[in-house]
Amino acid sequence: MNKPLRYIIVGTGGWGGYWCANVLPCLAGAGKAVPVAAVDISEENLGNARQHLGLSPAQCYTDMVRAFGENQADFAIIVVPPAHHEKVIDLALAHDLHLLCEKPIADSMEACARIYRKVRAAGKKMAVTMSHRFDQDKQSLERLIKSDEYGKLDYIIGRNTWNCRKYPSWGAFRYKISDPLLIEGTVHHFDIMRGLAGSDAKTVYVQSWNPAWSEFRGDAQALITLTMENGVKIVYEGAKTNATTLNGWGHDYWRAECERATLELDNRNLRVVSDLSGERIITQKALVQQPAWTNPWLAEMFVDWLLGKRDGHPTQLDDNIQCAALLFAAIASAHGEHPVDVQEFLQRHLG
Repeated sequence: MNKPLRYIIVGTGGWGGYWCANVLPCLAGAGKAVPVAAVDISEENLGNARQHLGLSPAQCYTDMVRAFGENQADFAIIVVPPAHHEKVIDLALAHDLHLLCEKPIADSMEACARIYRKVRAAGKKMAVTMSHRFDQDKQSLERLIKSDEYGKLDYIIGRNTWNCRKYPSWGAFRYKISDPLLIEGTVHHFDIMRGLAGSDAKTVYVQSWNPAWSEFRGDAQALITLTMENGVKIVYEGAKTNATTLNGWGHDYWRAECERATLELDNRNLRVVSDLSGERIITQKALVQQPAWTNPWLAEMFVDWLLGKRDGHPTQLDDNIQCAALLFAAIASAHGEHPVDVQEFLQRHLG
């Protein structure tokens, strides 16, 4: 039996607290990975690492350079704001570590491209935790589509609409940034679209805006159309300032129009609808079952990849750079009010 791998987690407050409490104990319980150090700028946040990961005060650092210099590890987990990802990744690569990073890769396409080149040049493995594509309901729909039981996929409709118009109901910082809907919400839905369609994006066109009643500084509403490289078309509605929440976080609406049926996921309810027999037949589908979903599942797959038990990871860097390109191409489309060729956009930044 392999010894557990060792990791350093950077960022233990906020979402990092979720990692400490809900994700990483699963790795330790399975004997797959254990912490050797935790880093956060806040001593208070480091309490999450002491409480949930069993780290001693001596293993908890506010100085990242010291943490990496004083502890032998196999990989780093990065749960800090995207603008700080590159600095942490540079330090981890300098210590020959693999990387498991929260989404997105970085806060700009230029930074994503730099990180991509650095990780590839170092020969290290990196995955990005795009958790919502790997939730139970989306995976259930994706597997139905890919089963071919309902024929060829034609197009997809998606919706995620909220009433978050009043500050700070969706987290204070999101009301102060540019493009909060795309950067903090739709980034996950872009990855879901790629999974459902089984393809990377060819073109994206975004109309985004901020209504008069919104308390966001940046655009919080968008209508988006995509054409995927395999020809599948997608239409998506995203909103954070509507009068009511129709499909909130983790309860998205997705409708896949296939050759022989309509597959509809709405508020975690999955059904198949068809009139082709001459009468409408509606079949409720149970969501698939497995021990873990979202980040616990992604983290387990990452460690198995490092241990040689998997050939790859579904959100490894070569895959996730496509999601980053789609996000930042969408922002370019929204600001320029024109469609963007996603693959040309990506190659232009990779050089």
